Amino acid sequence: MSYHPYRTPHRRTLTIAQLRKTEVQVSYKFSANSDVEMTSQETAPLAEQASESAVESRVQPTLAEILDGAVNEEELPNGSAEGQDGPMDEDEPETEAKEGYCVECEDQPAELICETCSDVYCEVCFQALHRKGKRKSHPTRPLASKSKAKATPNGTLTTVNGHHVPKDSKQGLQTEELDGAQDVSTPPEPSGLTPAPSGYQPAMGSSVGEWFVERAKYIPMRLTPDERKFLRLLEGALTVSEYTNKIDIISFSTSKPKRVVHQIRELCAILSGLLLAADYNLGQQLFTDRNFEANASFYQEIFEIGRRHKIMNPDRMRDSYGKLIYLLMDAQTPEVQEMLGFSLINPEKPTVQTVYDTLEEIGCLDVLRNDLINTATMEIIAEGKDRRQVQKEIKAKERAVETLAGKYGGRSFRGERVSKPEIIRQCLYSIGDNHAFLRVNRDPCEKMIQYLKKYFHPTDPSPSLAIRSGKDGARLSHSHEKQYAYVLQSLTLWKEILHDMFKLWTLAEQDLLSTTSTYRLRDTGQGLQRVQQCPRTSRIMRSILNKAQQNIGSWVGSSVIHLGDTAVPNALMFIDKYSQIYRILLPITNVLSQIPSLVSNPKSAITQYINDEFGGTEELTIEILTDMFRHAFDGSGA
Repeated sequence: MSYHPYRTPHRRTLTIAQLRKTEVQVSYKFSANSDVEMTSQETAPLAEQASESAVESRVQPTLAEILDGAVNEEELPNGSAEGQDGPMDEDEPETEAKEGYCVECEDQPAELICETCSDVYCEVCFQALHRKGKRKSHPTRPLASKSKAKATPNGTLTTVNGHHVPKDSKQGLQTEELDGAQDVSTPPEPSGLTPAPSGYQPAMGSSVGEWFVERAKYIPMRLTPDERKFLRLLEGALTVSEYTNKIDIISFSTSKPKRVVHQIRELCAILSGLLLAADYNLGQQLFTDRNFEANASFYQEIFEIGRRHKIMNPDRMRDSYGKLIYLLMDAQTPEVQEMLGFSLINPEKPTVQTVYDTLEEIGCLDVLRNDLINTATMEIIAEGKDRRQVQKEIKAKERAVETLAGKYGGRSFRGERVSKPEIIRQCLYSIGDNHAFLRVNRDPCEKMIQYLKKYFHPTDPSPSLAIRSGKDGARLSHSHEKQYAYVLQSLTLWKEILHDMFKLWTLAEQDLLSTTSTYRLRDTGQGLQRVQQCPRTSRIMRSILNKAQQNIGSWVGSSVIHLGDTAVPNALMFIDKYSQIYRILLPITNVLSQIPSLVSNPKSAITQYINDEFGGTEELTIEILTDMFRHAFDGSGA
């Protein structure tokens, strides 16, 4: 039976009466020349087939019928959300990986073969699956087409967490093989084959090479004044909308056909309001002919603006962005697209507009390879500088911007809507916005790592970071050494994630808005959530995790990445979680940086208090850091 958006297998229960009525009829004749009749028992299978054909021939409700309220929802099949989408753990048919590709991720070239498993892996997947236990000792050999890989080390490292530790140290990190236990294990050495996130920005005055080219592929363009008008309109519409409440909560126990009807009604209400507020005449015409497809480009543009603004400003649109993404997820389903006649996501450009895309369109990608771009995009920070130095940096930046705009943009012509020099300036300012994002979000992680290494040592428990489960709210039991490693690995992983946050966000949106990977609405224990697989996000996270493990030299606990399960239902929850890290660390680093200025006057009351209560500024700093590293990483938030 062919697929129909308003038909489920439960539809057959609605036609039992029709079947019984058909069974009591006398007979069917096979042909005009035949007098052979069939009994009621023999007509039952044919009656069932006729019933199914009648169901298939039912006319699908049109968009006009839904909007006019002409669809009688009582006639639509009932059922739960569990039945409409299939079981949550429904196994997908296994497919063999293409020849020459990793059997795990199936999209990266295989680089080595595990002689015990007899499978081929890329470097990242092999390290993830063979990190501990008996698998850790599996012998490997490089594939014939790859360079010789380094052997997997099984011995104890002499350098741990940036400090030299003797191999025979009794306080050395040990590996626990118990399932679910917090363990410390040594990952394989870097082989040079692992795809890793791009490195940090080239130093001022050095050659930039291709760094900005790769980085610009994931840096969204700053909004123009006209785009900001549309943004305010979109935010207003999403703020007053109750889309997720009506679709995910109220419609949870209904069948899929009823839920699609609700989705269409809510979507069209939002789309109509947006167009009417933006252009009254077009809005009036839409209410008359209900042709949403005629304004497809407007809808695609305004939703892209909202997505782009959120990526550049993670602290904005805290509530409305979730509605926006969930609305677009529903709009990507075939049923909704068929009724609307178009997709709310531009199929030719599903991702947001980036700096790379913009410069490529105007043929000015060489701007990203010019060494002046370092100066043109630098962030000017007044802290610790006199006024003269700040003014000097501002003028140097302005000169660099104008030089690049003039060299690659040429002259402006009358009648141009936006000149090439102005577009180049906008691109440079967008890269500068990315630098500001990194300073606020990534740099606090780096500062906390510096504080950890300055005031604490992994083998010297003075001051001690040890925690015990059940004491002061802790849910983990770690020695000082293990807690030191646990804090360091967490901060390092956060730093690497935030460094590539824009790239992660782009891939997360691709997973969320995928037309091939649909979500399941489930109660995960944290309320109703949209559970969806995240292959792209998971892939880059494996690469980031692998890089962090290699940089540190050891790892405490499990390295499982939770994505698309009950812990982290979808990529939106994953992104939102890591975008809040700066809210935790930035206040701490700001306080620690201001402590020396508090005691600048040795006769002040605050200086006297710090000396009497803590013994000095360094002791106060250690006190704050000890509380932070013990209680912020004790597992109580899990």
